[in-house]
Amino acid sequence: MRDLMGMMGKVKEMQAKMEKMQAEIAALEVEGKSGGGLVTVIMTGKGDLRGLKIDPSLFKEDDVEILEDLIVAAHKDAKDKAETVMAEKTKEMTAGLPIPPGMKLPF
Repeated sequence: MRDLMGMMGKVKEMQAKMEKMQAEIAALEVEGKSGGGLVTVIMTGKGDLRGLKIDPSLFKEDDVEILEDLIVAAHKDAKDKAETVMAEKTKEMTAGLPIPPGMKLPF
């Protein structure tokens, strides 16, 4: 019975750590760039777009498609960075726990 109580305590502790980590990720802001810095996207850890900066040299009629592609690439860069930070935080928090390989947290 003691093992069960100890396990329940660890579950509660893990839940509190997960909630804290999720709050940190939600508050996280990452910056993604494309085109050598011509387009910059600022995004939250949850993937919400917060800001967009475009170098004025890109404002030419025939460059619209390039600009659209650069915006998408900058957003992807920021999203990838946010996912990397989240994976690192999750790995740190779950170190030593018997979690199956490939299981993604938070659920």
